[in-house]
Amino acid sequence: MDVLLDNLDLYGPGFLNTIKLFVFSAIGALVLGTILAMLRVSPVPILRAAGAAYVTLFRNTPLTLLFFFFVFAFPLLDVVELSYFSAAVVALTVYTAAFVCEVVRSGINTVPVGQAEAARAVGLTFGQTLGQVVLPQAARSVVPPMMSTMIALLKNTTIAAGFSVVEAGAIQNYLSERGYSVMIGLLWVALGFVLLITPLTLLQRSLEKRWSVAR
Repeated sequence: MDVLLDNLDLYGPGFLNTIKLFVFSAIGALVLGTILAMLRVSPVPILRAAGAAYVTLFRNTPLTLLFFFFVFAFPLLDVVELSYFSAAVVALTVYTAAFVCEVVRSGINTVPVGQAEAARAVGLTFGQTLGQVVLPQAARSVVPPMMSTMIALLKNTTIAAGFSVVEAGAIQNYLSERGYSVMIGLLWVALGFVLLITPLTLLQRSLEKRWSVAR
């Protein structure tokens, strides 16, 4: 307990930055991933190919390499200047979006084809059919895999510690410099992640229970 109480100035900001990384990256990944899923089921071949290419590229690229690119290589392009935190958010977003895309696409595939055909029959466009008919129904079936993806994203935020972002994964380095037990410090970090993941798990169970009844 002394390790935690004596180093609250590390644990507090560290986990606060972890939460910020997770929230910003989760929002970005959900938006981008949904757009990519729409591309992957689009009737336009070039859009389907673009969505498939993105998923293939980023899903099979190690996250650490994406961090290296956005932290060290991207600034050399002189397009826009990113802070270490912003670069971490971008890396996590573009990586996780590939997995979100596949989760959403799998949910879309569970919706009976007749639903989309009926929507088109009454004059809805492709975008309206997806947004008003297909995606609301698909959302019910994607809750478990989507929550698993979000939990994986939360854990992946620890990689940012290796790229000068002060978050929970970096606490061990500071504890070592202060002469505290790194092992005990890591146990507190692990407990912190358990506490962060628990609300996501409870949310998943709540949504599953509510929507299973709605079916």
